[in-house]
Amino acid sequence: MKLYLTLLSLFFLQLNFAQVIPSPKIWTLNDCITYAIENNITIKEAALSRSSSQVDYEKSKSSRLPNLFGTAVQNFSNGNAIDPITSAFVSNQINSTNFGINSAMTLYQGNTINNQIKQNELLLNQSILQEEVEKNNIVLNLLETYLQALYSKESIDIAQNNLTASQKEVLRAKSRLDAGSIAINDYTEAQSQAATNKYTLITAKNTYQQYIISLKQLLELGPNETMEIATVTDSILRSDSEQNKASVYENAIIFLPELGVSSLNIAVNEKKLDIAKGAYLPTLSLTSSLGTGYTSTNLSSYSDQLNLNFNQRVGVSLSVPIFNRNATKAAVKTATINIEKAKLQKQTTEKAVYKKIETAYQNAMSAQEQIAAAEAAQTAAESSFKLAQKKYKLGALSTTDLVISQNTYTNAQQTFLQAKYLQILYNQLLEFYQGNEIKL
Repeated sequence: MKLYLTLLSLFFLQLNFAQVIPSPKIWTLNDCITYAIENNITIKEAALSRSSSQVDYEKSKSSRLPNLFGTAVQNFSNGNAIDPITSAFVSNQINSTNFGINSAMTLYQGNTINNQIKQNELLLNQSILQEEVEKNNIVLNLLETYLQALYSKESIDIAQNNLTASQKEVLRAKSRLDAGSIAINDYTEAQSQAATNKYTLITAKNTYQQYIISLKQLLELGPNETMEIATVTDSILRSDSEQNKASVYENAIIFLPELGVSSLNIAVNEKKLDIAKGAYLPTLSLTSSLGTGYTSTNLSSYSDQLNLNFNQRVGVSLSVPIFNRNATKAAVKTATINIEKAKLQKQTTEKAVYKKIETAYQNAMSAQEQIAAAEAAQTAAESSFKLAQKKYKLGALSTTDLVISQNTYTNAQQTFLQAKYLQILYNQLLEFYQGNEIKL
């Protein structure tokens, strides 16, 4: 009775435990994109860079304002000295206190302040676009990895079906061997094919898990979190493409932020040149101060001296650059060189964008023809394999020929599967490059 109660308790414990374990979440591609944009580390770093650029921009705007700071100085001297309050030459111990408020404001500095503000504004806009570049990169990585995972997932089904079929053939071959209708090598060949198919299944499962790991890393999911992906229907496949290459490229130029980043990089370096040229011009500054103090050489009280010694000053200073060892000249030349480099970088970016569009378009066109051919080959190979199985059952086909037929069918399935997901990938890339939403 005690043993019965123990077993019954263990049964209910396992039942409750099974009910507590949640089923893994099924992630669609859109789920992955939404989650990654909010949690991916690369995107967060880009957002922080944008925030830093915002701080720099606000700081540069404040450089137009005057500064203000206070001072308090306590001095003690002995012997011959100048009284810091009365400026008299004395030979005595002096105990003095000074208080002051000072302010300065740049009135003109070769328009450097305005150029610096404009440059930081350009840098802010550039960082905003760069954040979009990082988001797009993550979206494209997710699209490619997600489709690779789907491809691997379907490959598991193909491998499992092949293993099941080959295991049945092993049993059939064993029966025929026992009956003496086939030789031992036919039986061992069937066993070898089953072992090969089992190895293929294990490899397919491992490949799928590797892509799941890549997806989890893009999503910043922890190692203990489970993940499953949603499958897509064949309805997403296009029988023909209505895309126009020139139209795709024109839309991509407008949508893709990489080109905006390159254009702003030229403008930023042009402002650097303006800033460097500003060092040739004079600087005009306005200064002002309020001060008072106390000295022990004066017989008046501390509060009286603070009142009597109160002073106000206003001044204007002009600094004219004459020779700074060619530092300004070198800065101007460097800024000019950087502008030319930025222009070349823009050309490189434009070429890279055009190459991406051209490659995706050509691959999309090729994939349409490939999938049609691959589907026809798969249908033919399937019919041939089914016929081979029937012949093998009747003893009219050798194990070797059956294995060849099965391998041909497997290769045709994999080719069709590859063509299917390549067509989905390239069509979605063309949509994305034009600013359209990715939909699976």
